[in-house]
Amino acid sequence: MIDSSVDLDDREVAAAAARAGAEVVRGLYGRRLARTDKGGGDFATEADIAAERAILDVIRAARPGDGILGEEGGHQGAPEAARQWLVDPLCGTLNYAVGTMLVAVNVALREGAAAVADPFGGEVFLTDGETARLRADGADSLLVPTSATGLVDVNLDPPFPGAPGFRAVDLLARPGFVERFRPRVASSTIALAWVAAGRRAAYVTDGGDLSASVHFAAGIALCRAAGCVVTGIDGGPLGPTGRGLLAAADEETHAALLALARGDDRS
Repeated sequence: MIDSSVDLDDREVAAAAARAGAEVVRGLYGRRLARTDKGGGDFATEADIAAERAILDVIRAARPGDGILGEEGGHQGAPEAARQWLVDPLCGTLNYAVGTMLVAVNVALREGAAAVADPFGGEVFLTDGETARLRADGADSLLVPTSATGLVDVNLDPPFPGAPGFRAVDLLARPGFVERFRPRVASSTIALAWVAAGRRAAYVTDGGDLSASVHFAAGIALCRAAGCVVTGIDGGPLGPTGRGLLAAADEETHAALLALARGDDRS
């Protein structure tokens, strides 16, 4: 919980909320946790629910008039609120449930500040919407994207609305992909923060409009503020008519992956 008397800007509210969620996720790691079935093989654990509660406590204390959309609790706060926070308290629940530490805590103010916390790495990636930074060991540094690693994180989780025209798994088999890139599968949107930080060359996922998704909004905000190239998998803008997400460290990497996604192996 933050002191409501302290006047924090939106970036610091997002960071404080993400840290609060990360503390819960880290504290409950490794325990036998009750699960809530969501259908289709998806579920939430006690950690998801408790982390969201901790995040909401921070936001409500700092911004009591704002609306909130949480993955577990849905819409909360004033329905007519002009500002809305998007909260994914534990991205990578299936990883977490089997003892894998590849997870993220995502908090984003729609069309504004955002933060992504790594509960086990002790890092918080944050943005005010203009610059993107990494906070670790009490110090901030600018995020600088680069494609030098050649690593591309690809989301292989269903659903696959782009099939048969686009299948992420097909992308990995294209000669043009294996000649230039190496695939990685984190199964968590922590990978978007890694693109902004230069630890991944790009991130690719199928889907519809992800711009206002609780899962993706914070990572998209980080990538944009860091100067990455962010579009749908068809090269179009994100939004109501958007298709999935392609976030790349630079124009060259984006163009190559976009061509491959379209089936052009010459890139």
